[in-house]
Amino acid sequence: MVVSEETKIVNLTIDEQQVKTKEGATVLEAARQAGIYIPTLCYHPSLTPYGACRLCVVEIENMRGFPTSCTTPVTEGMVIKTNTPQLKELRHNIFELILAEHPKQCLTCANNLRCELQEVAARIGVEQISLAPIHKDLPIYQDSPFFDRDYNLCILCGRCVRVCQEVRGAGAIAFTYRGSQALVGTAFDKTLEESGCQFCGACVDVCPTGALIDRHSKWLGLPERSVITTCPYCGVGCQLSLEVNRGKVVRSVPILENSINQGQACVKGRFGIAEFVHHSERLTTPLIRRNGELVEASWDKAIDLIADKLGRYKGGQFAFIASAKCTNEENYLAQKFTRAVMQTNNIDHCARL
Repeated sequence: MVVSEETKIVNLTIDEQQVKTKEGATVLEAARQAGIYIPTLCYHPSLTPYGACRLCVVEIENMRGFPTSCTTPVTEGMVIKTNTPQLKELRHNIFELILAEHPKQCLTCANNLRCELQEVAARIGVEQISLAPIHKDLPIYQDSPFFDRDYNLCILCGRCVRVCQEVRGAGAIAFTYRGSQALVGTAFDKTLEESGCQFCGACVDVCPTGALIDRHSKWLGLPERSVITTCPYCGVGCQLSLEVNRGKVVRSVPILENSINQGQACVKGRFGIAEFVHHSERLTTPLIRRNGELVEASWDKAIDLIADKLGRYKGGQFAFIASAKCTNEENYLAQKFTRAVMQTNNIDHCARL
């Protein structure tokens, strides 16, 4: 018998506020749980702590230097300061270095108001920089049918590389070159398809800038509302947030806080819904064949016609083939309909439907 032990609670002080958190949590996680803001650009809850951007540095009593809060585990009695004058100045300088290599297009950027870089700039209070700008003059890659890669906007946070390797296991992109020449890209500058990209969009979802951005929704603006739904493409049950603007779905984004897909989706769920829902050739009304031609009809007339025709083939004349990729509820209804209504056990499923 396995005996489960209760999670140990650690007591610490952050900015003179008493905080309780679980053992093994980082300082950044503890601060966020307590509603204390610490800026960061390389951290993401789905990824291994990285400590690359250095914006989340803090002061910890009896600890030398300025450790990164995203990589520092909490200990009992730890005393932390997150917003001292020295930290403010240090973060300001670090952020200036980041912005020195970032084009000054934030006010007109297609990713405007959805960009974490803009949010951090507002929080830190950086309105202009004193450093000379560094122009990368890199090409914009459009080798994906779904998103663009503009590494002129990249801040080398490593999120896209890490999610592709750690979460998706594809390893389609990586850091190329080193030092001041470091870039994100594919091996031997191959296309994304040649490098094994799944086009799942995970890299787009974790990018804190506009370096990776959906091509379809790029210029459609921020959504007026979002609707949580279940992806219709298979029976896994991935939870998605459908972003709606002017009555149309403009983007589908996987939801992080759920136990099914945990912020991940396949290429269909991530990029195929908006196009499918509003496709010009999609049928929006039932069609009934009359005199050899398909004509539009109401749902009531279509259902009555189907019921009338199916009623002639009960018992052994009828068989139902369902899909293993449908939801459990849909497959339950399929077998219930077959057995109770059509009075037969001729039902099967195929995983490839």
